[in-house]
Amino acid sequence: MERPNGHRRLRRNDHHGQENGDVIHSSVGDDLDPWTAWAYKPRTISMLLVGACFLIWASGALDPESTVSGDLVTSVKRGVWAMIAVFLAYCLLQAPSSVLIRPHPAIWRLVHGMAVVYLVSLTFLLFQKRDDARQFMKFLHPDLGVELPERSYGADCRIYLPENPTSRFKNVYETLFDEFVLAHIIGWWGKAILIRNQPLLWVLSIGFELMELTFRHMLPNFNECWWDSIILDILICNWFGIWAGMHTVRYFDGKTYKWVGISRQPNIIGKVKRTLEQFTPAQWDKDEWHPLLGPWRFIQVLCLCIVFLTVELNTFFLKFCLWIPPRNPVIVYRLILWWLIAIPTIREYNSYLQDRKPVKKVGAFCWLSIAICIVELLICIKFGHGLYPKPMPLWLVTFWTSVGAFLVLFLIVWSWQSHRSLVRKRQ
Repeated sequence: MERPNGHRRLRRNDHHGQENGDVIHSSVGDDLDPWTAWAYKPRTISMLLVGACFLIWASGALDPESTVSGDLVTSVKRGVWAMIAVFLAYCLLQAPSSVLIRPHPAIWRLVHGMAVVYLVSLTFLLFQKRDDARQFMKFLHPDLGVELPERSYGADCRIYLPENPTSRFKNVYETLFDEFVLAHIIGWWGKAILIRNQPLLWVLSIGFELMELTFRHMLPNFNECWWDSIILDILICNWFGIWAGMHTVRYFDGKTYKWVGISRQPNIIGKVKRTLEQFTPAQWDKDEWHPLLGPWRFIQVLCLCIVFLTVELNTFFLKFCLWIPPRNPVIVYRLILWWLIAIPTIREYNSYLQDRKPVKKVGAFCWLSIAICIVELLICIKFGHGLYPKPMPLWLVTFWTSVGAFLVLFLIVWSWQSHRSLVRKRQ
């Protein structure tokens, strides 16, 4: 989902420089379809005036007596939401554009602003006490701030229950119709579209099951039966999600991208179809990860996997520490926001890996993703203090210590061999 040829041609034809990271389009009418050219013309002053009028109406600046409220909490909440709205409006109009342009660059500027709001909100939460943070969550949803029982999936791992005449496969039925089953499938479908590399997806799939095994002594949700982890999660839900996602990737990869403007479509059906296609990629680029290209590339791809797994683990630890039930909308909103952030982040990171410049830096979305992941992790560590009385089993400590030592030794030997090969080529 990169910039289309028409956009690159627009960059070459432009001679007026840049503003706020965006190209100032001096020849919009020549390069864009007449029906959509209006959407790409800057109207920042007009939107500023419209936003000012909205603030006058919403804040009651011209008639303060009519908007006076005795409820301080309501006034503060309205002020905070208005502050967030003003910042998002600024990002929509003035923030730097990302590498994505569909359905419109402004959409991804808005996502950039939402990521910044989420980051600063997490930073505020990090400086609170655990109990205060739990009660603060009530401002996001009235059902939060109440301690919840954690469900354990491994209390009874029997598949067949002879003593239960009404439902002898009760354990299987309850697991199959759990909300996490659908979340697994949709989640792995989305990850397949993002990463577009089946071996790497299976590494992440098996890696997360290892994370569940590692932290099952801390979170009851991770205490699963063997048939739940291996058969239901890996071999059914994850496999189906990866299979569907890779088929989606192959569909877009094999598609011919020859875009024709809406105004040039011959009939109404064609115009409607072209309008809907605006929400599909402008072109489809294969992501070349190549983790075995060299030791440094292996570490870079490994870092991607670590960040992915950390973001997934943060979901469960945040839910546990802040008393958020799985079906609460806050969980869904966070996952949707992370998915929107991950779309340009993966594109930027893959472009960073393929860039051959001696001096380069990661994009804005990559920076934001890493920062959000770190702050979420810090919240989990701080608010989880004292909540996990059970120590990690000795065999797990031994296992991960051995894996870490083997990985370090493997990278040292690989780096030494690569260095010797490079020396031989220079001689």
